[in-house]
Amino acid sequence: MTVKILALVGSLRAGSHNRQLAEAAAKHAPAGVEVEIFEGLGDVPFYNEDIDTDGSAPAAATALRTAAEQADALLLLSPEYNGTMSAVLNNAIDWLSRPFGAGALSGKPTAVIGTAFGQYGGVWAQDEARKSAGVAGASIVEDVKLSIPGSMTRFAELHPAEDAEVVEQVAEVVGKLATNTDA
Repeated sequence: MTVKILALVGSLRAGSHNRQLAEAAAKHAPAGVEVEIFEGLGDVPFYNEDIDTDGSAPAAATALRTAAEQADALLLLSPEYNGTMSAVLNNAIDWLSRPFGAGALSGKPTAVIGTAFGQYGGVWAQDEARKSAGVAGASIVEDVKLSIPGSMTRFAELHPAEDAEVVEQVAEVVGKLATNTDA
């Protein structure tokens, strides 16, 4: 049986290093584990309870919820914007937290990793993403962490999927996350 992990990337930038980190996770996932990168977070409108009604939620939000429901676990990849996670990642968590107590995140094993330009690799953003997802009902896998500092220089000419140290770390993260599922 294959463990399905849905990766949500908190950066919409085409050359995002967090996107590349998600690509590395997908490329180097251990045998029996599939990492799917969700496309379309930029199309999900800001959460608004007035538009989140039975049968008429926006298509992009419904697609996000469906993908999360079908996944065995979630891997959130967060850049650090002004000391916290990006609005796009927080918005995804907001949509996945509803309906309250029964959202797609409810009880779902979730890990947060990322890379950022600063010397700590975005740990504040990752801590905030763990907190938000946990409050939203996710089952945060606390021992699965990876913060890669200096993204702008480290990945200037080398994709994370080609960096041996990063490949090893990401494969370990994905493997540990997969062992926390019921799949």
